[in-house]
Amino acid sequence: MAPQEVARLAEVLDVLPDPRRRQGRRYRLGVLLSVCTLAVLGCASNLIAIARFTAGLRPETRSRLGLEASVPRACTLGRLPARIDGDALDQAVGAWLAAQLEPAGGLRALAVDGKSLRGSRTATRTAVHLLAAVVHGERTVIAQRQVDVKSNEITAFQPLLAPLQLVGTVVTFDALLTQTEHARFLVAEKNAHYIAVVKGNHPTLRAELKSLPWRDIPLLDKTRTAGHSRDEIRRLKAATVYSLTFPHAVQALQIVRRCRDIRTGKVTFERVYAVTSLSAEQATATQLAATVRGHWQVEALHHVRDVTFREDACRIHTGNAPRALAAIRNLAIALAHLVGWTNHTEATDHYRSHPEHALDLIAPTS
Repeated sequence: MAPQEVARLAEVLDVLPDPRRRQGRRYRLGVLLSVCTLAVLGCASNLIAIARFTAGLRPETRSRLGLEASVPRACTLGRLPARIDGDALDQAVGAWLAAQLEPAGGLRALAVDGKSLRGSRTATRTAVHLLAAVVHGERTVIAQRQVDVKSNEITAFQPLLAPLQLVGTVVTFDALLTQTEHARFLVAEKNAHYIAVVKGNHPTLRAELKSLPWRDIPLLDKTRTAGHSRDEIRRLKAATVYSLTFPHAVQALQIVRRCRDIRTGKVTFERVYAVTSLSAEQATATQLAATVRGHWQVEALHHVRDVTFREDACRIHTGNAPRALAAIRNLAIALAHLVGWTNHTEATDHYRSHPEHALDLIAPTS
């Protein structure tokens, strides 16, 4: 995607609800959020690093940002993430990113998964936990919601997906989110499909799936991948079953993973069961296998946030700052991915040295 195609991002940032008092404002909201995004693209992992990055910007880059006269102080940049409306920020950024993606050919897949920001934990406050919807294969978060401290991911699932257009989309999620009300919500209300992993939280359904005559069901898909010192083989079987005790489930899946550690030679096996509302006519076995495998790509996104952007090492815990910075990290990762970066360590190295190139992605109005 060319920089001019993403230039409207700054306008999105500029119209968010501004938590600051009108009196004494020196910088536009879009400019401050753009500065934060630029800094995170350059791998700034905390507010001090963001302030240091901003102070080191070249005069021509400052001018393009609209900072000719001065540079925001660290306290200015620090207060804003703590006070900004996290829901509004996530919704605006997610909607903008969704609009930038190329239309999916065939069935689009969306993974719903949660992540705790461990660094936000204090002696009196539990870690901020976020539930996100990630487009398979894109490393792009198009919706994110903070889970209430007195609740869990289950109650956040429907509010997360309710604003999204899900027609022609298959939603994947782990066993915790495999709930009957979620299946009804997706199929009956959102005209979407699901692939749901079944484990011990549904003992009756799991027993049904295990009792199917899998030995007599032919193998439909086999894939082999190697990487990260692992050699993995995945086998998938699918059976059409209309009597399952789960809403709208028409197929049962059995996925067997054989993983060999290349360094030690240790071999592990894992057998996973799942159900889906997709019929055999709506998705081939190869498509089902790719979608099941694609769900775990969300782990790659979490790995980038933790390792490259040092999210878990970030000790910021004031107000909405942990969530706001997580949203900006999601934005930075997606921006780099949209313009073709596949190695995010190399991307952050590049943008740290060339912030003007990162500014081409943000293109704020002055």
